[in-house]
Amino acid sequence: MQPYYISANEVVEQVSQVILGKEKEIKEVMLAILANGHILLEDIPGVGKTTLALAFSKALDLDYRRVQFTPDVMPSDLTGFSIYRREEERFVYQKGLVFCNLLLADEINRTSPKTQSALLEVMEEHKVTVEGVTREVPEPFLVIATQNPFGSAGTQLLPEAQVDRFMVSLTLGYPEFEQELSMAMSVGEKSPLESVKSGLNQKILLEMQKEVHSVYVKEEVYRYLLKLVTATRNNPYLERGASPRATIAMVKMAKAAAWLEGRKYVTPNDVENQFSYVASHRMILNGLARIEHVGKAQIFEKILESIPKPPMGERDR
Repeated sequence: MQPYYISANEVVEQVSQVILGKEKEIKEVMLAILANGHILLEDIPGVGKTTLALAFSKALDLDYRRVQFTPDVMPSDLTGFSIYRREEERFVYQKGLVFCNLLLADEINRTSPKTQSALLEVMEEHKVTVEGVTREVPEPFLVIATQNPFGSAGTQLLPEAQVDRFMVSLTLGYPEFEQELSMAMSVGEKSPLESVKSGLNQKILLEMQKEVHSVYVKEEVYRYLLKLVTATRNNPYLERGASPRATIAMVKMAKAAAWLEGRKYVTPNDVENQFSYVASHRMILNGLARIEHVGKAQIFEKILESIPKPPMGERDR
């Protein structure tokens, strides 16, 4: 039997045949899944966010559900509710949409804050409490949420407490010309999703997540990681920096990055490569940044330049 990390890379390859030209973003989503974290996609409609989630659900053989968040979606639609059955003379609990392995929360910033907040407990603790009864959702449980760019019609900001629950945030963006040309030329043929084969299952994914957790991190790398995170908290262009939850997420993502490459130890490069994905959505620009037109990408670049990487052994580089 081949090592699990090879199987995980095969999943990335399969999804890359469906979402063309986005190998880096697809790999990042795979890392978050391996790290048992949730993913936030901020993008315009029509760039393949739903297809991406469907492709991963097929390749990983996960129970998949999709919620189109509109203003009339209620918290009970997600968490479930009880209805009275006259023939049984009792209330019976009906499971909500979160009882699955992979939930696509589409356009999450179009629904009410009350419904958005209904996801908080299940995202953090993998369980829901309805009418005083707590129920666990299936494992693994992962959320891929999409939100339209801020300012789009009918949108509202996600609560900061909920944004912080997402392990990473990223943008797919438009495909390159050649990839979009290939997509256009294949119109009318069978759906690319039909070619995605399931080589894994829920049990194997849970084993992968355990292996990721066991990846070794030197104290020097931990210190480097924490210096990057804390540098966001006293940056002159940020009203608020990354939270301690970001530190935990950075450790998990760096371990996943090392594991996917077949290594049992984390390098400073693993940490550096995950920094922007983990911290971006947790940082809030202040007025000075807007006046001087300073973006988050520039802030990340400056922080990485100002904090030297720790010296490592030759094999750890």
